[in-house]
Order: sequence, then C-alpha cells, then structure tokens
Amino acid sequence: MAKDYLKDITEIRSMMEKSSKFISLSGLSGILAGVYALIGAVLAYNIAYTTIDDVIYGEQLVRNAIDNAQVLILIAVSVLALTIVTGLLLTIAKAKKHGVKSWDETTAKLILNLSYPLITGAIVVFVLYSNGIIGLIAPMTLIFYGLALINASHFTYRDIKYLGITEVLLGLVACFIVGKGLIIWAIGFGVLHIVYGSFMYFKYDR
Repeated sequence: MAKDYLKDITEIRSMMEKSSKFISLSGLSGILAGVYALIGAVLAYNIAYTTIDDVIYGEQLVRNAIDNAQVLILIAVSVLALTIVTGLLLTIAKAKKHGVKSWDETTAKLILNLSYPLITGAIVVFVLYSNGIIGLIAPMTLIFYGLALINASHFTYRDIKYLGITEVLLGLVACFIVGKGLIIWAIGFGVLHIVYGSFMYFKYDR
C-alpha cells in the first residue's frame, strides 16, 4: 500500500513539474551549440589575431577586428542561427517524444526572462564596439548570457542556473585578463556547453 502511495505522489509531482517547468530542453542541442561556438571561435581567432603581440589586445588587434567587422559579425550570426535552429528542432522533437507542448505559457515566460538580460547585453556590446573597447566584448557576452540563464532557470531545469553562474564567473575572470577574452569565451560558450549538454543528455534525455 505504501508503495502505491509513493507511486501516486511521484506521478503527481511529475505532472506538476510538466505544467510549471519547461522540460523539453535537449541536452544534444547544448552539445551542438558548444561545437558551433568552438568552430566560430577558431575562425574569429584566425581573423583577429594575426601576430603573437595581438594577444594583449593592442592597437593592431583592434584594427583587425574593425577591418573584418562584417566577417566577424557574419560568423557570430551564423553560430547564433545554427544554435537557435538546432535548439528549436531538437526541443520540438523532445516535446513530441514526451507528449508535452513545445509552446505554452511557461515557454513564453522562459523566453521573456531569457531575453531581458540578452537584449541588455547586446546593447552594452554595441556601445563597447562603437567606442572601440573591443577587449571587453567577450567578457560582457559571457556575463549577460550567464545572467540570462540564471533568470530563466526558474522556468526550466534547475541545472541551468549553475551553468549561468559559471558563465558569469568566467566573464568576470575575462575582465581581468582581457587579452585572453576570446579563449575564455570559447571555454564558456564552447567547452561548457558541451560538458553541460552531455550532462543534461545523460540525465534527462536517455
């Protein structure tokens, strides 16, 4: 009898979680996002860093970034587009697999809470770029992305919060060693996404 009660409680808890949390995030999409980010970071590194001295974010590096701004923006947009499309497709597939809606009120709340810090961060990055403060762009993207994850974690898996905290800490570290910004960015958006995505995949997707 006790086992039956325990089973009922578990089922009720599962139903409540499905109704109040967005649980269709795919771990595989996190892995692929990390791969896309690493590829993008390698391409950007080869464009922006033409000499060893550029690692200190000297005047030459700034000129490299400005002169190749369109290419760098194209790389960034391509990585973002691939990440979004992959995430949407895998999320929809997972939602169908588990018999839940891929879009509902919870999804809307998740996206809104995710977008506030991201939009703010995009504005800050634009201001930094406009003023030639290239060295702080990578740290700021990590910090605001991390804040976005923390903000959105209330509406999805709790594990997202810890990823967000790690991203913020990495961004803060990058602020103090500006010359390594792109490398730390690659760790945050590339390596961490792969590690986190793998963890999520084996914990929730299998």
